[in-house]
Amino acid sequence: MSSGGRARAVVGVSGSTGSLAALHRAVREARRTDAELLAVLAWEPPGGELAHGRSTLAPPVAHLRRDAADRLLAVLDAAFGKTGPGVPFRGLVVRGTAGRALVETADRPDDLLVIGTGPRGPLRALFPSVTRYCVAHAGCPVLTVPPSPLESELASLHRRISLRLAVDARELTEGGG
Repeated sequence: MSSGGRARAVVGVSGSTGSLAALHRAVREARRTDAELLAVLAWEPPGGELAHGRSTLAPPVAHLRRDAADRLLAVLDAAFGKTGPGVPFRGLVVRGTAGRALVETADRPDDLLVIGTGPRGPLRALFPSVTRYCVAHAGCPVLTVPPSPLESELASLHRRISLRLAVDARELTEGGG
C-alpha cells in the first residue's frame, strides 16, 4: 500500500452501459481488496476548451461543473439507489478529457483503474479510445471490463426498431427463437 493511505479502485463513469458495468466491477474489486472506490466523471466545456475560452456566450465554468456533478449523482443513484455501493467511496468531477482525468486521478502505484472497453464495431475507429489511452499512460494496473453481451443484443434490437423492421417478442425472451 502506498504512503497515500488506503488502496483505491478508480473508475470512470459516464452513464453509458459500459461505464455502469465498470462501476459495478470496481465495487467488487474495492470490496475484495478493502479499497476505497473513486467514481470519476470527466467533463469538458461544450465544443472543447479552446472554443469555450474564445466564446463570449459560453456558460460559466461553475455552471458546467455543477451540471457534471449532477450527472455524476444521477449515475450513482441509477447504479446503487439510496443504499450506495456498500464500500467507502467518493465521487469526483474532473475537468478534462476522460483518459487524462482517469490517469491523473489513478496516480498511485497501488491504485486499480477500472474502465469499460467502450463501443465495439466499425465506428470505434472514429472516436478516441479512452481505454487505449489509459492502458498506455497509467502508472497503475488497469482492469478493462468488456461490454455485456446484452449490450450488443439491445443495440441490434434498437437498430431493427429504428429501421422499422419486424421484431418478434419471442426474440426478447431467453429461449426465444
